[in-house]
Amino acid sequence: MSENFTVKFSYKGKSISVDAISHQTNAAALLAKARTSYAVDDDIILRLIFKGKTIAQESITDDDATDNEINRNNHFAFQEGTKIPKSGAKVIVMGSAATGILNLNSLRSDPLMRGFEDEKSSKSTGASAPALSTYWGPLHGYQDKQYKFCRIQECTDASFGSRPGATTPHAFEARRLLERLATDPGLVSILKSRELIVGTLGEMDPIDDRLMQKKQQEGGCLLGYNTNGGMRIDVKLRTDDLSGFRPYSELAATLIHELSHNWVGDHNILFWTNYGNMRVEYLWKHACLMQGGVFVNGKRTATLAEISEMISPSNGNIGQGSKNNTLTNNSQTMGNICQSVINELAKEMAQHRIPVQFVAPAVLAFSKELMMETKDDATNHAGGHVLGSEKSSQGDATPVTSTRERALAAAEKRAREAKDKS
Repeated sequence: MSENFTVKFSYKGKSISVDAISHQTNAAALLAKARTSYAVDDDIILRLIFKGKTIAQESITDDDATDNEINRNNHFAFQEGTKIPKSGAKVIVMGSAATGILNLNSLRSDPLMRGFEDEKSSKSTGASAPALSTYWGPLHGYQDKQYKFCRIQECTDASFGSRPGATTPHAFEARRLLERLATDPGLVSILKSRELIVGTLGEMDPIDDRLMQKKQQEGGCLLGYNTNGGMRIDVKLRTDDLSGFRPYSELAATLIHELSHNWVGDHNILFWTNYGNMRVEYLWKHACLMQGGVFVNGKRTATLAEISEMISPSNGNIGQGSKNNTLTNNSQTMGNICQSVINELAKEMAQHRIPVQFVAPAVLAFSKELMMETKDDATNHAGGHVLGSEKSSQGDATPVTSTRERALAAAEKRAREAKDKS
C-alpha cells in the first residue's frame, strides 16, 4: 500500500495543505479537493501543475462530449515512482473562467500563426527548437534534460519603457547572456541537485519595470525577482545607463538569490542559510573543474564566471601538486570558498539587520558534507580537458538530496530557537 503524503496547494498567493494523499489518488479527486479547499466557483475551470507538468485539468463538457473527455481525470494524479519531497508535493492551482474559454474558442484563428497542434506536428517531423549557445563548451555547455530553465526570454528593443540608445547592447546579446547563465556548470549543478524546474528565465526591463521603481522609492535596489515560486525568474542584466551589462559574477549571484526564493519568500535566517549553501555549491562546482584542469578556449570556467578570486585568492594555484596533496588542496579551496561566501553574506544580511553568525555554522557544515559527497568529482576530470575539442562525457557532482534537507532543517531549527529567545 502506498504511503500517504501532504499536498500543498497554491492558488492566488494563498497556500493550503491537504493530507492523506497517495499515489492512488486520481486526478478527479485531487481537483475536487482543490476546489473544496479554496471554495472555487463552479464556473471556474481548474488546472493542477506539479513540477512544471499538468497532472489534472478540468474541461468544459456538454451534451456532445465524448467518453474520453468526461473520464479524462480518471488516471492517477501522481504516477507510481514519482518522487514526493518530504515536505510535501507543491501543486500550483490555476483557474480560468468558463465563459472566457468559450469566447476564446469561438474566435477565428489567425492563419499566419501556428497553433499548439501545428507545433507538435512540426516537432514530430524532425524540427526542433534552437539549442542554447554552448558558451561553456560541448561538455558542460548544456542544461540538464529534466531540471532546467524551460524558456529564455530577453527584453526586446520594442519592450523598453523608452527607446534605447545606440550604445545599448542588442537583444541578441541579452539572450546570449541569459543562455550563458542557464548553462553555467555551477547553476546546472544547483538545479540538478535540488530538482528545480524554472518556467522562464527572463530579462527585467531596465526602464519600465514597476516593481523596480517601487523598490527604488523604498530606498532599495531591485536586481531580480521570482514569480510564483519559480514559474518565472527575471534578472536585471543591463546597467542603469543602458550602455552595457552588469558584471557576470553579479548576475549569477542574483540568479542564485532568486532561486533561493523558490523555498523561502522572506529574507530570514532560513533564506540566507539556503542561499549561502547554494553559493558554496556554485563555487565548489567551478573549483572541481579547476582541480581537474578543465579549460574552455584556454581559460578556466572560474575565470569565465569571474569568480577565480573567490575560489583561490592566491591567483589560482588550484590543481598543482601531487595526488597526495589533493585532500589538503580541496580543504584549503573549500576554506577559501566558505570565507568568500560568509563575507558576501555579511554585507547582504547587514541590510536586513541579521548577524552572519546565525548562518555561518550551517554554511560550514554544509561545505564539509558537500566536499565528502563530491570527493570523486575532481578526480573524474583528472588529466585535463580542453572544452571545445574533446567529445567525451563527464559526470557532474553526485547530488544527495538528504544533505540539502538536513541543512535546511538545521537552519529552520536555529531560526525557531532564535525566535523563541527573542
